[in-house]
Amino acid sequence: QVQLVESGGGLVQAGGSLRLSCAASGRTFSSYAMGWFRQAPGKEREFVASITWNGGSTYYADSVKGRFTISRDNAENTTVYLQMNSLKPEDTAVYYCNAKKVSGFEYWGRGTQVTVSS
Repeated sequence: QVQLVESGGGLVQAGGSLRLSCAASGRTFSSYAMGWFRQAPGKEREFVASITWNGGSTYYADSVKGRFTISRDNAENTTVYLQMNSLKPEDTAVYYCNAKKVSGFEYWGRGTQVTVSS
């Protein structure tokens, strides 16, 4: 069974940090690009960050550049991380992990809640 399971969300004060993890299992994800998206209440899901299959390139939304860092570990089962620093109340959202093949086929996790208090 293919699964992307996010963890690490929670409640943090503005200026604080959180590290999200996404554990991928059920198939080999080492050849997949991986990414993080988020959805705030009443808003559409938006791109946050992504990383190529080998970790050679990373991409970020302008709103998180310089504050968030995406990384991955393909050692056994693929795990993707999102280090979030200098968090702002506007970062409050459900954060979703995404795995995408070159063909466009993709998987999604169920999400983890991040709440940043002012």
